[in-house]
Amino acid sequence: MPDVYLILGGKTGWIGGKVIKLLEEQKKKFYVAESRTQNRESLIAEIDKLNASDPENPITHVINAAGVTGRPNVDWCEDHKVETIRTNVIGCLNVADICEERKLHHLLYATGCIFEYDDKHVVGGIGFLEEDKPNFHGSFYSHTKALVEDLLSVYTTTCTLRVRMPISDDLSARNFVTKIVKYDKVVNIPNSMTVLTDLLPISLIMAERKLTGVYNFCNPGAISHNEVLDLYTKYVDPSYTYTNFSVEEQAKILKAGRSNNTLDHIKLCSALPDVTIPEIHASMEQVMIRMKANLEQEGIWPEKLPKRARLN
Repeated sequence: MPDVYLILGGKTGWIGGKVIKLLEEQKKKFYVAESRTQNRESLIAEIDKLNASDPENPITHVINAAGVTGRPNVDWCEDHKVETIRTNVIGCLNVADICEERKLHHLLYATGCIFEYDDKHVVGGIGFLEEDKPNFHGSFYSHTKALVEDLLSVYTTTCTLRVRMPISDDLSARNFVTKIVKYDKVVNIPNSMTVLTDLLPISLIMAERKLTGVYNFCNPGAISHNEVLDLYTKYVDPSYTYTNFSVEEQAKILKAGRSNNTLDHIKLCSALPDVTIPEIHASMEQVMIRMKANLEQEGIWPEKLPKRARLN
């Protein structure tokens, strides 16, 4: 029986859209769900209808790329807590529970922004493990994600991927690079990050192999904001400049705190010994090379590159 995928959050979502493109390129059979994750009965009915339309090829995998992060950033969630719970908690648990009942593999793009450096986990030291309990609740967004990850641990068909500061090869508004390029000032702290070009194809391998449990879904290593912007300056915009400020200064212009951490990569790499996951510095350099080529092809480089917008 071939794998058949149902994609949630793919109609308008950034990561979901990229997953759909990968599935198309790989000629996989998939459906894009119409139902919202929080509407349990609607989602069940949709799965039943799709299975009835092709009974010899029922859905075997559900990929959940739905989630509320807020626009333009997670500060939105501070003023929209009910809406955040509806998708990030109720919807997420609905999907996991339905998949558990029906023995469907459930791949969830979650977040690693549920940790912050502490006395045991210092900058340049050991990373947080998959077994570690979240210690960052400084934003309502992260709070909901931390609570849900704990609850999801009881579901045996769920694979939870801790994505961090996702990066693409373009200037999408959701791209971490695009965000910090537009900031008036940036903090300079090493962080684990997820280069989507590297890791989204790997997530589909994990789904094929029906891996379950929690995985720190980042490139190995940690890279600082300054290192990212230096590569952006080197390859994309030589005229770009930036200024740093402290976490304390940043806190004065934000509604919610921000997570900074390094996640350990050993479990992910060990689970996929035949798959190469590039180290973050090497990967980021290739991101910028591809980004310049993509922007030039789109007519954005060099005249229409993003301009800085003040946060305060």
